[in-house]
Amino acid sequence: MYPYQNKGRVVVLLLQVSWCILFICSCTEHKSHTAPAVRDRDSASMMVSYGVNTLISDSGVIKYRIVSERWEVNTIKNPSRWIFEKGIFMEQYDNTFHIQGHIQADTAWYYDQQKLWELRGRVSIRNVNGLIFNSEELFWDGIRHEFYSYKFSRLVTPERTLEGTYFRSDEKMQHYEVSNSVGSFQTSDMENDDSSAQQSGNGAQQSAAPNQPSTSGTQATETQSAPSQRPAATRRAATQKSNYKP
Repeated sequence: MYPYQNKGRVVVLLLQVSWCILFICSCTEHKSHTAPAVRDRDSASMMVSYGVNTLISDSGVIKYRIVSERWEVNTIKNPSRWIFEKGIFMEQYDNTFHIQGHIQADTAWYYDQQKLWELRGRVSIRNVNGLIFNSEELFWDGIRHEFYSYKFSRLVTPERTLEGTYFRSDEKMQHYEVSNSVGSFQTSDMENDDSSAQQSGNGAQQSAAPNQPSTSGTQATETQSAPSQRPAATRRAATQKSNYKP
């Protein structure tokens, strides 16, 4: 009899202990596991995507393809922007969906309200005409449809090479300007410049020959009406085949 009684007492004791444990656990407050509050509201992005390969259209026509490791969209920052901190590769298409060129950079920001791209790092542009552009900085204004940079830039075309600390061009890279620069050109380009300068000089001498005092007045008028150049601009800041017009 005694062994069975001891076992029954042990069972009752265990039941009492378990009931006490359950009662204590039910009385304790449940702690909610929440993340800390975000102090800087502008650090919270609306969207973060990884491994991006997407097409961008303009007026219903596909214009660009963007490839990036990380794409972040932040609409709280002022101004709102797209952020490509892991680099970007972008292809540009024409209306028939043929590749016209590509742009790549280590880091990029797109300010959607201003339609302005800011590219930093190893910025490179190549197009179907054989033009190659390299710089550490490039801005792309989507409203004025132009590129510009205030960093050292190198522009290489099949005809010439230009280097300078100021660059400006249209979106198609057909009309461009490089100042504060040095460059290499074809001999035919310099010969054409010299011949045109001699012809203009001979024409000025012939027109001023009948009246000698009018020479200085003509020269002064031409000097005043000539457009001002940028400081330290080269003789051929941009190709003479297509003068840039903003």
